[in-house]
Amino acid sequence: MKKSPKENTIDNAIRKHLSGLALQAAEIIFKDPEVHAFQEHANTVSIKRLGYNDHGPVHMRKAALNAIILAKLLVESGVELSLVKDNSGTTEDSLVAITVSTLLHDLGMSIARDSHEMYSITLAMPIIERILKELYPDKIDKQVIVKATIIECIAGHMATRRIHSIEAGCVLIGDGCDMEKGRARIPTLIKSAPQIGDIHRYSASAIDKLRIRKGKDKPIRINVEMSESVGFFQIEEVLFPKIKFSPIKQYIELIAGVKDEDPVRYL
Repeated sequence: MKKSPKENTIDNAIRKHLSGLALQAAEIIFKDPEVHAFQEHANTVSIKRLGYNDHGPVHMRKAALNAIILAKLLVESGVELSLVKDNSGTTEDSLVAITVSTLLHDLGMSIARDSHEMYSITLAMPIIERILKELYPDKIDKQVIVKATIIECIAGHMATRRIHSIEAGCVLIGDGCDMEKGRARIPTLIKSAPQIGDIHRYSASAIDKLRIRKGKDKPIRINVEMSESVGFFQIEEVLFPKIKFSPIKQYIELIAGVKDEDPVRYL
């Protein structure tokens, strides 16, 4: 199993934000050749067959890093994650669910775009079960609770199904926050003839930088910097709808703008 330098860089970034069982879960996935093969094939189908942007190992890692950062900012500000609030688990359990789900959330792109989140659950289920058995041996109740949370996170990442947990809300927005121009680089290079849907590539290519950090008025601030105003399409048609649909909307500031121009505050 050969990983790209970019994958290794993001792996290391994820490691810096995790410890305990969540870090152990991440390491299991990082070393799993079956997961990597699924991630690579998902990218092949997404880019070469369907003409979409990156949905492979780099994207799934970026989504995971984003979701983990979002969750930790909430915890640091005093917001309880849902498993903690429900007395069903710990913050560590929530981070296990967030990490595993985002690293596996697009496996279904190896089959099709439509309903790919449900295909992802089918493909990921045996992987999820063996990870949880290793993390929580002899704790069937904990395996069930974390598995259910992982499934909700994967099923809800397209904002087409109502989600109710803070964990799933972090995954939903963490996925949406992977919109910098590098994600559209390969599809842009290999496409020549214009077709319906090109606005997604062009708008993604205008996003220079997205930063997730501690907010001024709320726990989280998402700052998006773009080179061209076409990038607002990504904000208004991709990211903002996911934030609006997410249980963590109330905790987010969203600011976007073209370089050297006054930014727009959405939240």
